[in-house]
Amino acid sequence: MFRYRLYPTKGQKKEINKTLELCRWTYNETLALRKNAWESEQRNINYFYSKKQIPIWKKEKSELNTVHSQVLQEVIKRVDLAFQAFFRRVKAGEKPGHPRFKGYGRYDSFTYTQFGFYLHSDKLTLSKIGDIKLKLPRPIEGEIKRLNVRKSPTGKYFASCLIETESPLTLQKTGLSIGIDVGISNYITLSEGQHIPNPRFFVTEEKNLVKGQRKLSKAEKGTALLNKVLKVVQHVHERIANKRKYFAHKVSLNLVKAYDLITFEDLNISGMTQNHQLAKHIADVAWNQLIILTSYKAEWAGKRVELVNPYNTPQMCSRCSEIVKKDLSERIHICPYCGLTLDRDHNAAINILRLGLQSVRKTDRCPLLQ
Repeated sequence: MFRYRLYPTKGQKKEINKTLELCRWTYNETLALRKNAWESEQRNINYFYSKKQIPIWKKEKSELNTVHSQVLQEVIKRVDLAFQAFFRRVKAGEKPGHPRFKGYGRYDSFTYTQFGFYLHSDKLTLSKIGDIKLKLPRPIEGEIKRLNVRKSPTGKYFASCLIETESPLTLQKTGLSIGIDVGISNYITLSEGQHIPNPRFFVTEEKNLVKGQRKLSKAEKGTALLNKVLKVVQHVHERIANKRKYFAHKVSLNLVKAYDLITFEDLNISGMTQNHQLAKHIADVAWNQLIILTSYKAEWAGKRVELVNPYNTPQMCSRCSEIVKKDLSERIHICPYCGLTLDRDHNAAINILRLGLQSVRKTDRCPLLQ
């Protein structure tokens, strides 16, 4: 997946916004169709039946003819996926949230699945919209399978291209393995002993965010001041997200370049955020983002990421395997059995690496250990 910034003209922005609004109308109409059929007849409507309603809706609402047919079909597919996720959570015994109707401005993207777009070196041609200027840092190698156009909360436009290619990421194999303990004081700690400090992007921007949100809470609804202050708050959130993602990309690429087997803990992050004292800092450090970015880069480069059970990794001594109970505030591991004194996170990272190597040996799928 590659993402590029678009630079539409005023007229093209108007067309994109119009397309988003018509997609929102289609989403809500599809959701209402399925909801009413179940409530009145106990009948479950599927994707294919919903898709057949598009020609009928086009007769009733002629503006829908200005939107590419595949874009409207993809909107209906999104509703179907939302219901699939809902039923899956019901079967799993979770507390599911029913798919909701989208309010004005709450639909921010649309997708071309096969046709209706063409990417040039300096512009993107979109059916029903026109040729939009974009910056293409390097030529695309492979076939574009899907193209998603998104409007950010700050009014920027982006195109994300899903590309099918056979060329892997060319990185030299090192034969090295590493265990990684993620944390809050340190972003990650490696089993070799190195630490990468937590940049704390949210905390450094928190004063600006609090200032903007205070003004936002005082602004009256429907006024120009509200929209102005809202855009300031959205810019701060966007800046935090961009910094966090860029940093995670940088760290993940360095890990994949240096190691052939990378082991993380399989953490229950949603459960950990129930601790209200740490929730803000856990969300800020974005461990899951780092794991996802490292995983796809490793797979692309023919390397491997392994997730292991985190049970007792901070408590177990990495030298003698005895359990040494410690509170979260205790940052040094001191083993009374073998005398090992080590940084708590470094000790955990060594245990994580050991579990990763054991998991790979059991499955016998890693070329490094054959």
